[in-house]
Amino acid sequence: MPKGTSLPALSHVPWASSHICKSCRATISRQRRYATAAAAVAEDPPANNDASALPSSSPQLAYQLRAGVVLSRPPQITRDLTPFEKAFYLYQRRLNERLALPFSHWFYFPKGSAAEKEWKRKIRDRRNPAHEIGTYSSSGKGAWNDEVLIGASESETEHQVDALLEDAQPSNVNEEEGANSAREPVERPMPRVTEADKEGNTKSLDRSLQRTLYLLIKNAEGRWIFPHTRVMGKESLHTAAERLLVQTGGINMNTWVVGNVPIGHYEFNFRRHIAQQKENLEELGEKTFFMKARIMAGQANLAQNAFGDTDFQWLSKEEIENFVTQQYWASIRNMLGDR
Repeated sequence: MPKGTSLPALSHVPWASSHICKSCRATISRQRRYATAAAAVAEDPPANNDASALPSSSPQLAYQLRAGVVLSRPPQITRDLTPFEKAFYLYQRRLNERLALPFSHWFYFPKGSAAEKEWKRKIRDRRNPAHEIGTYSSSGKGAWNDEVLIGASESETEHQVDALLEDAQPSNVNEEEGANSAREPVERPMPRVTEADKEGNTKSLDRSLQRTLYLLIKNAEGRWIFPHTRVMGKESLHTAAERLLVQTGGINMNTWVVGNVPIGHYEFNFRRHIAQQKENLEELGEKTFFMKARIMAGQANLAQNAFGDTDFQWLSKEEIENFVTQQYWASIRNMLGDR
């Protein structure tokens, strides 16, 4: 009998009981059982061992990827000197006068001219060619006494500025000589403390000129944070940061995103997980990676803000701590400069 051929049941074969021996009947029965088992196996679909092809019943756990921007305005002037530094620099200038060669005024001012008379008058008042080192003689018997005493005002910046301005004022020598040449007025340097500092205007960039200021915004929930947004599609952190600056502060800010590597990150866990049915995801929270940026010109304007932000401030590192939460501050404080 050919292989794979189904055998009929023995009860339907008329000659099965009287024309076949017992051994043949047993062989036929065994072949029938094997054929039935093979047919049953062929009818069952093959098992798929690929676990990825099986539908997943539970969603995957993930975090939202967000890009943040730490937008800063660098210091505009040098920092204030400490009392020790002020005294040290004044001592160095006095020491330089002691070691320098005598000033040959006859080489610069013609003898008997109005300029020579004015020079002699000023040298009698300050006893030294230098303008801002106070009343000190570098060539007399007291030249050794060039150190600044405790509490002396000669080392203060304002005192030195006043001395330079007073020395630059025109004298009456020209009038006595009949000279009518007009001299331009001497302008006083701009103060280190601005009007915005006096008014406490934290929206102005013309304040705290010797410190770094950072842009802090107040979001729709009333929390003070750095600007941040969700990364869209295959967008890089650098591109997302550039888009964020325009959508947050408008187009009137001339900014520069520094580099392509974040300077820090902040992780926030939701109280309740957010399910994304289309992507079969369950969001646990958000992770914000901050990019460093500088503002070169312009000012922030929330008139066309795309995120519902209601307010903004330019704050230093110490001032930011007073507005943000402790958890947020613990994540961002090492990203901010001490000056």
